[in-house]
Formats: sequence, structure tokens, C-alpha cells
Amino acid sequence: MLTLALYNTYDTRRLHEAHLRAIARAGPIAYAFDFHLALVGFPLEGKPLDVAEKIAGNTTVGRGGKYLVELARNNKFHLLYFPRGGFPPQFGTPVATTRKPSEGKKITPLEVARRAVSGESFMLLVGLGRRGLPEEIFKLTQYHMDITGRGVSLETCTAIGAIPSKIRTLMEALQWKTDGQKNWRGYSSQL
Repeated sequence: MLTLALYNTYDTRRLHEAHLRAIARAGPIAYAFDFHLALVGFPLEGKPLDVAEKIAGNTTVGRGGKYLVELARNNKFHLLYFPRGGFPPQFGTPVATTRKPSEGKKITPLEVARRAVSGESFMLLVGLGRRGLPEEIFKLTQYHMDITGRGVSLETCTAIGAIPSKIRTLMEALQWKTDGQKNWRGYSSQL
């Protein structure tokens, strides 16, 4: 299981337009690349399906929130509290995404993909806000990953799109290489 987790560093007391835009944009990305979507520390209450339907009613992104609702219907949309000592284990190994991974905690997108193909689960955390992920999350996570491999700073929504697309593409390439598949997901061998 792969989870894209948006970590709220905006306002934790009141829902803002920035929250809604990021969630609306992340829904289709998670759906398209077969990721779960988790919201960490968002000021939202209710069951995931109810929250997804409410957000869907206020957006035109992702076919009017259709993909977010589909994630919720398939139990792939999660609402989490801020971690107190750790993230729920069912989401797998937490990975802080950053352009500056700590040397002792660095993991590459290829290594995440390789281990995911082998059945390991990862929760890839993206900081939603100007400050990105808080320092305590970098300490709490086992790994840090730079999706660009070049230390390039990405705008939050760009990172939300880049992370699942790169990990899934690497996974498909690894599976194609090892399984000898003739077709990649969504693409014919005639390319």
C-alpha cells in the first residue's frame, strides 16, 4: 500500500481555501496512480466518505470531486490526527518528502518503488504550508526522500503530482523488467 499523506501546517483550527484546493488536487492524483490519500491534522470532522462528498460539492477539480469520493468509497481516503510518537502502522513506513534529505535517512524514489513492488507499504508525507513539514516529523520518520534527486524545491501541488507519478512509473518499469510484461498499465506495447 502506498499512501500520499498531506500534512497540515496551515491553520489547524479552521478550514481554508488552500486546504480545499490541495485536497481537490490530490484526489485525482492518488486515484490515477493507485495511492491512498491521507490528510494529517486537518480541521475536518466526520467519516471519510462524508468529508469527501462535502469537498466534492465545492470543487470542479477531478470531475467535480468524483475521484476523491471514489477513493473514500474504496477505503483509500483517510483522516488522521497529528502523530503522537508515530503514525498508524497500517500505513507502512513513513517517509518525509524534502529537497534536503538527511544523509543518514536518505532513500531514493527507486528504492521506495523497488520495496513497494516487493509488497512493502510506505506513507509519503508532504507538508502543506509555507514551512513544509515540521522538524519533529523529520525526526519521527525513518526515511527522507527527494523526489527530484537533485535538491530542487517544488511547489506543494507540483510535489503532490510528481511523487505518485514517479513512484508508480518506477514500479511499473521494475515490474515490466522482472515480469516481462508486454503492456504497461494504460500503454500498449506498440509505443
